Amino acid sequence: MKGGISALKFNEKGLVPAIAQDASTGEVLMMAWMNAEAVEKTLSTGKAHYYSRSRNSLWLKGETSGNFQEVREVLYDCDGDTLLVLVEPKGPACHTGERTCFYRSLAAGENVKPAGPAVISQLAKVLEERKKADPSSSYVASLYAKGLPKILAKVEEETYELVEAASEKENGQVLYEFCDLLFHSMALLAHKGIKIDEVFTELGRRYGTSGIEEKNSRAKK
Repeated sequence: MKGGISALKFNEKGLVPAIAQDASTGEVLMMAWMNAEAVEKTLSTGKAHYYSRSRNSLWLKGETSGNFQEVREVLYDCDGDTLLVLVEPKGPACHTGERTCFYRSLAAGENVKPAGPAVISQLAKVLEERKKADPSSSYVASLYAKGLPKILAKVEEETYELVEAASEKENGQVLYEFCDLLFHSMALLAHKGIKIDEVFTELGRRYGTSGIEEKNSRAKK
């Protein structure tokens, strides 16, 4: 099957709906429209361009806000009438400042908490923000203030507790200790200036191309 713009079915107004999705977490960020020019600009520049129906003009996501969407891939559905734009967001997708436009529950009528991989990204954001917090008011900020030795000691402590729980305790405790270790490991990454997207990229490099392999690419025999 041939791809390209010729494979798309634009509606009577020359538009096609485009769903922006975080390429790392799978989180749906926003829905907008594209015309043929927007699709071409997106493909040629590597930045998401959309078409504004209210302004009747092309717009580059992030042009005024700085919240660009770096495009990793553009997929189209089986009917050719909907696009899925896999992006690396450089800031919130929503004009309200929320990471995603889909942050409210229709049933509950309130903001929803992030779920799945989005929780990891949200936690990474919070850990990064804690670098600026008062150490007396934030546990994570106090860890950063005490420096790398304290953070490493906590990672070591949580590793031991996870191993102990897995050896002697119920699964609920194993889960609890795993989350503690994950939390402190992510605090370590933030302290070292390593972005969570780098983790997603590395995991994808190791396991995402030919299915999950049950080995570490750096492990020695």
